[in-house]
Amino acid sequence: MVTVLDVVREAQLLVLAVILLPGAAAKLLDRSPRGQGPAVLLPIGWRRPATLAHGAAEGVLALALLGAWGIAGDAARIGAALLFAGGAAALVVLRRSSPETGCGCFGGLSTTPVDWRSIARSGLLAVSALAAIGVPSSAAGVAAGATLGHAGVLALEAVLIGALSPELVELARRAARPVPCAVREIPVQRTLARLRASDVWRSNAAVVEGTEPLDVWRQGCWRFAVFPGRRSGRPVDVVFGIPLEGRRPAIRAVITDRETGEVLYALGGLADSGRGGRPRRQAPAGVEVQSVGDAVSAHGPEREADSQVTA
Repeated sequence: MVTVLDVVREAQLLVLAVILLPGAAAKLLDRSPRGQGPAVLLPIGWRRPATLAHGAAEGVLALALLGAWGIAGDAARIGAALLFAGGAAALVVLRRSSPETGCGCFGGLSTTPVDWRSIARSGLLAVSALAAIGVPSSAAGVAAGATLGHAGVLALEAVLIGALSPELVELARRAARPVPCAVREIPVQRTLARLRASDVWRSNAAVVEGTEPLDVWRQGCWRFAVFPGRRSGRPVDVVFGIPLEGRRPAIRAVITDRETGEVLYALGGLADSGRGGRPRRQAPAGVEVQSVGDAVSAHGPEREADSQVTA
């Protein structure tokens, strides 16, 4: 006969899987070079690899909890208990040595300075993993045969874990006051991927030389990338302006003479006359962009730290 204790122990498998999966995804997708959580206690060069390793471990354990039972299942539960217990200890150290740092439990969402809530949550999850040892089913099996008792236990634990999760407050804050694009952190590689998927990039494939930009800088809600090129036998710079928001933004571009800085061609609109005084020229048909105008002439003053394209 299934007892209340059995139901509580079985429900822990679902709780652990639900916590580990998004935590793993957030760490693996986080592009911050500064590192998150206990990783900041390591040398700079180790922070990103440590975050990725932590995320990979959480992902493997989550999948094992979902599908494994018996000896393999118990091994995964012991691993989860050790992971959460070690995390709680690391957060205690982090709170003392770097009190302004977030726990990094859910990547960039966990920016609230570590306090007793994050530590207690890790400790609670370690206990949950220990309680699930010996359960003769996997999390998927528990979900398939879930009862109202399981639902009740999950609801109570959801309330408890929610009270121990500062990330929920951060989510509500972001929903109420979204971060303006001018100050939002957006990886350089994501912007370059958007550029390379555009019609503007494809229409200039014959002009651009190389696949990586010479320089990248940001101004407000725009990011600019300079690529080396050659047009009619003369060296040129192809400057692309990529909007940082919008689902299908109009990418802008101009071609400038590398030696004089003169605007030779504007792709998708009418260019400013340029420093050399060349007349404005109409863009090729079908390319819906405009000149980057003054933004190109401002190249340099507001370059961002990621101009080396390392993010």
